Amino acid sequence: MGATTMDQKCLWAGLVVLLLLQGGCAYKLVCYFTNWSQERHEPGKFTPENIDPFLCSHLIYSFASISNNRVVIKDKNDMMLYQTINNLKTKNPKLKILLSIGGYLFGSKGFHPMVDSSSSRLEFINSVILFLKTHNFDGLDVSWIYPDQKDNTHFAMLIHELAEAFQKNLVKSTQESLLLTAGVSAGRQMIDNSYQIKRLAEELDFINLLSFDFHGSWEKPLVTGHNSPLRKGQLDRGTSSYYNVEYAVGYWIRKGMPAEKVVMGIPMYGRSFTLASAETAVGAPASGPGAAGPITASPGFLAYYEICQFLQGAKITRLQDQQVPYAVKGNQWVGYDDVESIETKVQFLKTLNLGGAVIWSIDMDDFTGKSCNQGPYPLVQAVKRNLGSL
Repeated sequence: MGATTMDQKCLWAGLVVLLLLQGGCAYKLVCYFTNWSQERHEPGKFTPENIDPFLCSHLIYSFASISNNRVVIKDKNDMMLYQTINNLKTKNPKLKILLSIGGYLFGSKGFHPMVDSSSSRLEFINSVILFLKTHNFDGLDVSWIYPDQKDNTHFAMLIHELAEAFQKNLVKSTQESLLLTAGVSAGRQMIDNSYQIKRLAEELDFINLLSFDFHGSWEKPLVTGHNSPLRKGQLDRGTSSYYNVEYAVGYWIRKGMPAEKVVMGIPMYGRSFTLASAETAVGAPASGPGAAGPITASPGFLAYYEICQFLQGAKITRLQDQQVPYAVKGNQWVGYDDVESIETKVQFLKTLNLGGAVIWSIDMDDFTGKSCNQGPYPLVQAVKRNLGSL
């Protein structure tokens, strides 16, 4: 009898440990940081030295480029960058730092002619492995924004060959395998055209789902719309029903990407419009992009530290259907994320057992704590606090 009781106790103890291990599943908090933010003036000037090594589980440096089938960094402070990476990892040995290649300005054109032949791809991949190891990066993020229909085979082939090479590289050494991730579109049409999802699901460690830029001043007819609504709005009909985080996440999963490999994007910026009439609601007519921010200096776009300044004297409305706020001041309209909307988004991703959250980008949060009076990195800290264990 005693032995049976003992066996039962051991069994229960084993189950408890198993449940704790499953329940303590660590989420990823993946944080992009950009090399051009060091060119901004205060308080937006951001250098790698501003990074808290314990803030994120993964950092992604944006962006590297391709020249003569080789990976290159065009950063005037590249030696300081490599030194900082080593310093961050010394302080937090668990931190993973990846190099991202591509980006919006690089587009599809930048990946050609490298992707066009197996020999040029091999030359590139060999240069990537050498570069990552030399400079102590933990992996590569491919931010091909975005492959069109004729490029989706090139994209799949590049990912396949990178994954194979990273795997072989692991066999040759005792180190961990290099990580391989991709920054991918949240637009349904782009998802259909750009990605062979079942192949990517097998070969990528995770995807960074860029679930923002759903609306902006490029749309026609031009009306106000939120940058990153969590859910479909009451006015959304037809294809506009796809322009929200919930739909994009669900679509990737339905197409074959495992939920635990989907890392959901949360923006640290808003999209702004200049209103064309006295109407101020979502869907109000706009005459163009909103005025450029004093630091980011880009029409139709405001970093969170600029939004905090804009909110002084603005009328803030929280969209109950889309679960995000927007603000109006004079003829200026901006849809953005704040601590409350971010908390809702993190609860959503946890309910779906996603891999975690990806931030674009930490240099647009109020990293100094001087603009919003909410302490340093208020939005990233809200993500981290609500994710729990990293």
